[in-house]
Amino acid sequence: MLAKIAITTAKKMLLFRMQGTQRTEIKPGIKVAIVLKEDQRTGTLTDGFVQDILTNSANHPHGIKVRLQSGLVGRVQKIY
Repeated sequence: MLAKIAITTAKKMLLFRMQGTQRTEIKPGIKVAIVLKEDQRTGTLTDGFVQDILTNSANHPHGIKVRLQSGLVGRVQKIY
């Protein structure tokens, strides 16, 4: 029974995986919603277009860090 629950939870995690954790999903010019450092506690999102990708690794569990064309820097939470 316990193994069944673990498998179900793993499947749910794959289905509801946060967008923006894979660097290959992010390209300059796409519209995204980021969370700024100062907004991490509240979860307030800021929309904009990607100018630069700042995270070098292939993935990041909290979202890929980007610079928007407006100059703001944050981690991608949603891709439009």
